[in-house]
Amino acid sequence: MTHEPQSPPITDEELEQEEPVEETGSAAPEAASEPEAEPDWHDIALRKAAELENVRKQTAQRVQKATRDGMRRIAVELLPALDDFERALAHAEAEEADAEHHLTKGIRLAREQLLAALRRVGIEAYGAVGDQFDPHLHEAVAQIPAGPMTVTGTITDIYQAGYKLGDDVLRAAKVVVAG
Repeated sequence: MTHEPQSPPITDEELEQEEPVEETGSAAPEAASEPEAEPDWHDIALRKAAELENVRKQTAQRVQKATRDGMRRIAVELLPALDDFERALAHAEAEEADAEHHLTKGIRLAREQLLAALRRVGIEAYGAVGDQFDPHLHEAVAQIPAGPMTVTGTITDIYQAGYKLGDDVLRAAKVVVAG
């Protein structure tokens, strides 16, 4: 066994002379007594206003995108019906001796109303005979030799019209191209 030296007992006089220890655990008592700086309320208000404006802009963009996506989905669903009107009109006009028969008038009227409704929401048909072929807008379903009156790459016939919503192609036009 080793014997450790013991410290002498502390007297009451020594206890009174010691400085009291703060229990806050703060290393610097002066820092605790400094007043906190007042926040810059004007700067905070400007930042919050800018943040709110950004949220408004983002929300407006999301609403616009959702509206556009909804119109796109509806148009893609309606375009086959429009194609059916076109085919029915072509068939009825081929069968009738009079192109202005009541059946063709009704089909033409329904087709025009559907086209007008699509135009009102920003959906436009495109592709015309004589236009230059653009692979971003057109789908070539056939190619015919270029004649003396046609230029290579020119659309000579349209099998199915193309439709755009703004700059977005909803459906490419199916065309015959002079080669």
